[in-house]
Amino acid sequence: MPGKHITNQQANLYMKQRQQGKTQQQAAAKAGLSERSGRKIEQQGGIIKPGKRSWRTRKDPLESVWTQELVPLLESAPMLTPMSLLEHLQNKYAQAYPDKILRTLERRVKHWRATDGPAKDVMILQKHPVGKQGISDFTQLKKVVITIRKKPFKHLLYHFRLSHSGWSYMKVTQGGESYSALAEGLQEALWQLGGSPLEHRTDSLSAAFKNMGKSDIDDITNRYSQLCNHYKMIPTRNNRGRGHENGSIESPHGHLKGRIKQALLLRGSNDFDDIEAYQAWVCQVVRQHNKRNAPHVAQECAVLQPLPSMRTVDYTEIAARVSSSATIDVRRSTYTVPSRLIGNRLKIHLYHDRLECYLGATHVQSLARVFPSKANGRGRNISYHHIVDTLVKKPQAFRLCHWRDDLLPTLSYQKIWGHINKAYNGHIACKLMVGILHLASTQNCESDLAQYILERISQDLALSLPLLQQRFSPSYKTYPDVRVSQHELVAYNQLIATDIKEAVQ
Repeated sequence: MPGKHITNQQANLYMKQRQQGKTQQQAAAKAGLSERSGRKIEQQGGIIKPGKRSWRTRKDPLESVWTQELVPLLESAPMLTPMSLLEHLQNKYAQAYPDKILRTLERRVKHWRATDGPAKDVMILQKHPVGKQGISDFTQLKKVVITIRKKPFKHLLYHFRLSHSGWSYMKVTQGGESYSALAEGLQEALWQLGGSPLEHRTDSLSAAFKNMGKSDIDDITNRYSQLCNHYKMIPTRNNRGRGHENGSIESPHGHLKGRIKQALLLRGSNDFDDIEAYQAWVCQVVRQHNKRNAPHVAQECAVLQPLPSMRTVDYTEIAARVSSSATIDVRRSTYTVPSRLIGNRLKIHLYHDRLECYLGATHVQSLARVFPSKANGRGRNISYHHIVDTLVKKPQAFRLCHWRDDLLPTLSYQKIWGHINKAYNGHIACKLMVGILHLASTQNCESDLAQYILERISQDLALSLPLLQQRFSPSYKTYPDVRVSQHELVAYNQLIATDIKEAVQ
């Protein structure tokens, strides 16, 4: 096999066969070599000495253009790709440079960049003094679908990390990157840690400023500075588009997310009962991660700055007036509130996952936050509890209500309405459905009531509101059916005659 490259594995196999008493011909055949290669291996003592070839085995396809044309192009524009250079040659010289020389061109460009190309950016390794720096960033759990009660849950993970010890905290956030999510997650991390570092670093947080005017951006910038000042931290951030400048948290993102994915595999399910259960599970995974750095964490905690006496504001405050339809509009989303608040102006504390509503200084309502959908550009959080008292008075308004489908709280109630709407005429159907919603709201029996109704439907039994009220409303009373026998009217004549006779006497 002349000219074939001999590998160390072949040489070792050949020598092993020779040591076992095999002839040169037999040993070479076992190793896949020629006898000549076998003799060469023996002459070198079983060691392959790589030789350096100073000649070309084929003609250089770029000989006429590399130095004269391609190198000047690379010197003027070092980021030109081999494919762009090949297409340039093909356009200029027609069929003289086929696609098969692309690999040669790639090797040549790579070698030129390593020997004569421009200098590259160098990652400058940094020291991380104890207690100096904490870093915040948002990350996404990719290629994993988390579900809440079997429904996909779209979210981000806020990650805080101490640069020296690697202590981490993660919080489940909704609605993307925002100041509220950052402020709430950062404060929870610091209070769980029991102290604050000297410096807090973030990326440019450009996503938090998306679709905001200059005044809003300035407001958030000032509030972020006040947040850091409250904990005596110097606010810093890396340059926009320079994610590697946050290297102390970008790589740990991957480690922690890898832990979460492995823990999900051990758990055997990606589904959780609610967001709180998912958050508690994430915290458990992160605590396990922090245990591995326990000595360094204890060392860093000892030098952290003490926390202030209380937390600072970690929400966005906005105002909203309650409309005549018992709704408020907040960030392109519509929410219902109790109808008694119609006409009042509410102060809203907007968090990443909820709204806390105040009338003056009085807390009046908590609402789960919703976000605009791509379908209609608006979000809706409509609760039948807030308007069912009005619907009881006007049950026929239910059929053409703008939010009719939103008023049905679960899939079970959608099935119930579908059955009632087919089985009963319009007037009775609306009255029965509104009565069911009213009963579910006043007696707090939404789930049990739906299950009972669906069982009756499956058994082809009739539905009646008095029957449901009797079963689910303890205060609902039934009265006995009193039968009265009507006496003969002639008895009145006898009674009148008797009274006259007594009066005359």
